[in-house]
Amino acid sequence: MEPVSTSSFGLTALLKFYGAAIMVTLAVALVAAVVLMTRMPRSPQEWAVGLICTVVSSLAGGSFIIVKFALHSWVTDIWGMITLGGFFFVCGLPGWAVVRWTFNFINKQEGKTIIEVVKDLKASKDELTK
Repeated sequence: MEPVSTSSFGLTALLKFYGAAIMVTLAVALVAAVVLMTRMPRSPQEWAVGLICTVVSSLAGGSFIIVKFALHSWVTDIWGMITLGGFFFVCGLPGWAVVRWTFNFINKQEGKTIIEVVKDLKASKDELTK
């Protein structure tokens, strides 16, 4: 009788692990699709960068929220896992935008010296604080 209860426990743990992995994979894939469809990349290189940045921000941001607020206990049922998948989804949305803004800023600064870039940043900061 003991091997049955042990294998039942093992099967439950295995299903919880794969269920969480499937939920994270689904959330990351959906956020990548949404971001790349709403902001069409201008080139194949930009598409690859967008995909990588979206996946990394989704995984890193979602994991940060789960660990920071100790939400590990939500993995006990399907609704908790769906909620955790939502965290991964939401955290992936701004990843591509932040990277695109950063590279647009860098492209605008091309040809300038570091002193000119710092002066521009300082002027921008002063305008914001007025």
